[in-house]
Amino acid sequence: MPKGYIIGHIVVNDPEGYKAYVTGDTPILKAHGARFLVRGGKSEAPEGDVPEGMRHVVFEFDSFEAAKAAYEDPAYQEISLIRKATAESTIIVVEGHTDV
Repeated sequence: MPKGYIIGHIVVNDPEGYKAYVTGDTPILKAHGARFLVRGGKSEAPEGDVPEGMRHVVFEFDSFEAAKAAYEDPAYQEISLIRKATAESTIIVVEGHTDV
């Protein structure tokens, strides 16, 4: 079964307020089996336009369904209001690739 991923591209407008989101979302996502592969850190965009200060996150789950369940969890949706108030973001839930 292919793994599932939540991928986020985020520009934080209120760093202090955003900390509450990171603190709140971590236990929720981990309860759904999230493995944090990328969470901020140094990045480059050798192609395309990326807004200055954009951070990227990649969370891996055992399946697409698990990733989707984590995103749709009512507790996560509630905490995501902090992200929406403190940052501009694109969040993607995607199924991973498996070799046939």
